[in-house]
Amino acid sequence: MSAAAGLQAATVKHPDVMAPVVSLVDELRQLVRSGGRDDLDARLGMVRARLSDPRVRVVVVGEPQAGMSTLVNSMVGSPVSATDGKPSVPVIVEYGSSPGATLVKSGQRGRVERVPVDPLNPGPALTSLGVLRAEFAEPSPLLADGLVMMDAPGATTHDKVAWSMIAAADVVLYAADSAAELTEAQLDYLRRVERVCPAVVCVLTRIDRNPHWSATQRRNRVLLDAAGLNFAVAPVSAVLHRQATETGDQQRDIESGVPQLIDHLIETVVTQADAVAIAAAVRDIAMVTDQLTVTLRAEAEALRDPRKRAEITQRLAAARAEADQLRQRTATWQVTLVDGSAELSADIEHDLRHRLRTLVREAEAEISRTDPVIKWAEFASELDARICEAVEENFVMAHYRAVELSEQVAAKFPPHNRTPPLPELRLTNPGEVLEPVQSLETLESAHAGIGQQVLSALRGSYGGILMVGLATSLLGMGLVNWYSAGAGVLLGVNALWDDRRNRKQRRQAEAKVAVGRLADDVIFQVGKESRNRLRALQRVLRDHYTDLAGEVARTADDALRAAEEAGLRYGDHRELRITEIDAGLRTVAALRQRAERLAY
Repeated sequence: MSAAAGLQAATVKHPDVMAPVVSLVDELRQLVRSGGRDDLDARLGMVRARLSDPRVRVVVVGEPQAGMSTLVNSMVGSPVSATDGKPSVPVIVEYGSSPGATLVKSGQRGRVERVPVDPLNPGPALTSLGVLRAEFAEPSPLLADGLVMMDAPGATTHDKVAWSMIAAADVVLYAADSAAELTEAQLDYLRRVERVCPAVVCVLTRIDRNPHWSATQRRNRVLLDAAGLNFAVAPVSAVLHRQATETGDQQRDIESGVPQLIDHLIETVVTQADAVAIAAAVRDIAMVTDQLTVTLRAEAEALRDPRKRAEITQRLAAARAEADQLRQRTATWQVTLVDGSAELSADIEHDLRHRLRTLVREAEAEISRTDPVIKWAEFASELDARICEAVEENFVMAHYRAVELSEQVAAKFPPHNRTPPLPELRLTNPGEVLEPVQSLETLESAHAGIGQQVLSALRGSYGGILMVGLATSLLGMGLVNWYSAGAGVLLGVNALWDDRRNRKQRRQAEAKVAVGRLADDVIFQVGKESRNRLRALQRVLRDHYTDLAGEVARTADDALRAAEEAGLRYGDHRELRITEIDAGLRTVAALRQRAERLAY
């Protein structure tokens, strides 16, 4: 595919905006190369490639048979990617005024050959040996907006190829089948993707086949939030989109979800491409400059005072030993993390139970003062609001305690190391967590009807008439007389009041039981959600500080190696090398400051 075809697409990243960052990256790469850090040079090379491309690269990844190729074809509007389920090669689609297709193959003696093929039927050529990737040009409106679609092979079968494409991406679409929620393995994969490319959208495919896809979407939203991954979850159906395109049915097209996904990409990625690209580049530049500074300073100290070289080497060896200890399972930071996580989980659960017990006591006291049946619906609504408030405050407490735990773990590392972006434990909508909890039960022992009250009064009055009537009959009076009738009225009224009081007490007891049962349900549901989020927090902290321990170890190794080799390498030219190092440190610091200014 010719470069001219791609130049017809819209420019999303403006070269004049990217130029200062590209220049800064080039200067930093020279320093990195002079220091022999090929790993950092490769990382900066990927940064420069992203900055230099004026378009936005959208990479579609996912498990095999998750509908990745179908999603690409649906968004582009052309069958550019094979959907037969056979092992495929990377497919790259960019804008072109007319359809075209090229296969990039490995030729003889390591040469790369470009072979044009029929864009409508590239399948047979894809099965030939040596195909590295397939490149398509399509006159698609989506591509004309400045996007380049890249379909990576299945993550489990071509892991290295998929990760190289993710590293070059501006945004990643992770395709997951809507038939099942995300597994722990998929969440771990998404955490790794987020470290390389923070802009990720989780796409639920094949919603036309799964009528319960909305439940899967809600569950995936909960799982992603618990894992600290603030990704959008977009349900789509390529089949509905194709049918809508063929029939011109706009309503069905909206139901397919594909237009909403495209609008989301344009609004959140294309319109903010400059800012997102610069922020990502500045983050990588900061990491590289930090590691260069440590290495150069160690070498400079060894060269300035050769007599202290042994002392410096010993100190750096101790630093490397400490870095090695950080990677051990018995490291103090791991002990702090495990103990702190257990204590945090226990404290949060205790706080939740304490808050709900307080609410139950207050609710029971209010029930004892009044007849609960009078304003039971209003009471239930108010209690729900107070429970939501208590749950929200509990998660706010969990968030701030999590920040404290992260700082405690960070204190076990050398100073000036970054703390990770923590998953948001605070709830924006407690109702989502409490949705499975049933509402407060209705009271079965409601007010007695008129007939029941009349019967209660008659039963009481009958005894009064009988007792007084028998007594007055000894005086020659009839069984029913003024005295026996009056006694019947009095005892009937008393029986009626006793019946009302007993019914009220039964209603109060039933209401208290209902409140207690509601509190138990809330503790069960919210406790599970809280434990899930805290486990996700622990995993985030564990993974971050494990990576940080590795970086500290690599930096310590480089610093020790530079210090040990400094005297032997430069000999009488030591002063010249010190001058070069000082200049390099000033240059690194200036590059870091320039990068930080570009981020604002």
